[in-house]
Amino acid sequence: MILLLLFSLMSVPATALAEPVIDSSVLQAQSTRTAPLTIEEVLARIELTHPLLRATGLERAQARAKVLKALGAWEPKFQNELEFDRYESYNLTNVQGAPNKLSIGYVDTYLKVGHPWGWEIFGGIRDGFGDRASIIGSGNTQNPTHTPLSPAVAIPQDFQLFYPQQSGIVGGKFDLLRGFMVNEAFAGLQQAEIAGPQAEVKVAQKRQDLYLAGAIQYWDWQVAVKQADVVKRALAVAEERYRMVEGRAKAGAVAPIDVVEAREEVQRRREAAIAAQRKVEYEQYKLALFLWENGEPVTPRPEWAPEFQGETPLPSEADVAAFKVEATEDRPEVRDLYIEAKLNLVELKLAKNNLLPKLTIEGGPQTGAIYVFGGFAYKVGVFFSMPLFNRDARGKVLHAEAEQGRLAYKQAYTERQVAIDVDNWLSAIVRARDRVKVSTEAVRLAKTLEEGERARFNMGATSVLFVNLRERAVVEAAYELYRAQADYAVSRGGMLWARGALSKPLADTVLAKYGEPLTSAGSSGRKMPGRD
Repeated sequence: MILLLLFSLMSVPATALAEPVIDSSVLQAQSTRTAPLTIEEVLARIELTHPLLRATGLERAQARAKVLKALGAWEPKFQNELEFDRYESYNLTNVQGAPNKLSIGYVDTYLKVGHPWGWEIFGGIRDGFGDRASIIGSGNTQNPTHTPLSPAVAIPQDFQLFYPQQSGIVGGKFDLLRGFMVNEAFAGLQQAEIAGPQAEVKVAQKRQDLYLAGAIQYWDWQVAVKQADVVKRALAVAEERYRMVEGRAKAGAVAPIDVVEAREEVQRRREAAIAAQRKVEYEQYKLALFLWENGEPVTPRPEWAPEFQGETPLPSEADVAAFKVEATEDRPEVRDLYIEAKLNLVELKLAKNNLLPKLTIEGGPQTGAIYVFGGFAYKVGVFFSMPLFNRDARGKVLHAEAEQGRLAYKQAYTERQVAIDVDNWLSAIVRARDRVKVSTEAVRLAKTLEEGERARFNMGATSVLFVNLRERAVVEAAYELYRAQADYAVSRGGMLWARGALSKPLADTVLAKYGEPLTSAGSSGRKMPGRD
């Protein structure tokens, strides 16, 4: 009894933990829904709530972060520098005695500003401080009887400001050949600015992939539901016939072997119905990953499956030509290659600029307390350098030129590929339409034979076996018809994919039917007022 009690106490929490947490509002909405699930709603829910689309949208925020990071290279910088030095000189000619101890220092406060073209300037204030003794002065700070001649160590000679120990400081640096208008930092900024359009292409690519995958899964689920309905109806017919044959066998109207035949057919169709139900559940769970609500996937019910749409007019030759032009402009694959070419062009310009010698002119105040002793000093310098063989820059130029050629070949191939995709899906539409027509006629003929065979069976002119065979033929024909209808719907969606139409979001008027367009997953990562 004790063991039984412990086991029961241990099993209760485990059972409670195993129960899934389900939003009751979502369940209630699912249970009361009567409207069919349309392909428009599937695509709208992908655009509004799909987590992967929302995650890809954050590429936009990362692109803005790259621009901010690149702009940091020329961020105005406020700097404050302090230097203090103490010297001891053993000058035998110093009549006031030795050693002569000197204390000197200065404080620089300035603002430095850079520019993407390769120059930077700064300006500020320098304040000197320390003992009165200097290199050109006289007096010993250790002599207590000495009266200072000057309260300052040094008197600025240029740019003096409010008092003798304070002066203005200016300086800068300019790249005249290598680095002028083209440099590493400026190239990084240009590439960061291209990251914005590149993020939009990635979002369009993810949207296109999700739209197409969601549409195909939707039609696979629709086929599974319709095929399961056919199998269930066939099972109901077989069960009814079994009861009828069993009654007739008890009355002696038919042979007992017919009862076995009818019962065997019931078992066969029950097995098929179970497999068909498993197929429906498999497809509905896969479709649930494209239908999200309140952060949870929504599993569609079989009764939500609508009927397949009818035939639509085929596009004309002018439409197909326009589709190909549209594909070369809107397909993310083509747009991504254009962006890669722009990025590589920046690399090529930078590599060619690195072939030039480096010539830099810079100037500014000297640093070090020794320069403060006798008045603040400035320096101006010109620096020239160039590798003898310049192998590094030449190698980068060759690599960038080869990359540009590779992208040109790949771009030409991709443009032809998207045009072929349009032709391929047009062929798929035509052939799927023909299959639907043939399959519809096949179903009609199979049903005619089934009805005739059933009438013969009722008259005693045939056996249960032939009736079952006719009914199986109807089920197979219906299977093929639904599959053909699904392939026709897939081919029409494939044409939208080939044109690049699936890379664009649905209209706000459509999205508003199923959620809030302003907070949709497809808008994730976009800059909002007050951000950044």
